[in-house]
Amino acid sequence: MIYAALFYLIAGVTVLGALGVALSTNVVYSAMALMAALLGASGLYVFLAADFVAVVQILVYVGGILVLTLFAIMLTHQISEVAVSNRAVGRLPALGLVGLVGGAMGVAVFRAPWHIEPLGEATPTTYGIGDSFLNQYLLPFELASIVLLTALVGAIVLSRKELRD
Repeated sequence: MIYAALFYLIAGVTVLGALGVALSTNVVYSAMALMAALLGASGLYVFLAADFVAVVQILVYVGGILVLTLFAIMLTHQISEVAVSNRAVGRLPALGLVGLVGGAMGVAVFRAPWHIEPLGEATPTTYGIGDSFLNQYLLPFELASIVLLTALVGAIVLSRKELRD
């Protein structure tokens, strides 16, 4: 019973965070709501016994991309003085489309034959992923690291400003 309540709490935080991102007019509040949505998604991964994916979600998205977004917001001059015109254009068709898609999803949920099976024991997935990276998928893992290193060096070379004579 406590797990169901905790699940619905985390799912509610995720949905409210997503609504905050979509409906906020302030970009900083929208970024904070994005943090709530991403943390909620990480909590849902924990319920799915995907501990590695949950930690990567927090490290990459909340720790990296969201912080980068906040830095970009803070370093942009006069972002609060941006005038957005025609903000109300298209709200009624968008609301109709959301209602149509939501209704179709509701029909699919209620008409689907749900097969309920007992849950197996949740086992940590981190060991299996690490073992696969260092045994079965070692060559693709190392090739991906070389490609990323090459892209990083190329970005540094392209972004340098030198005086060419």
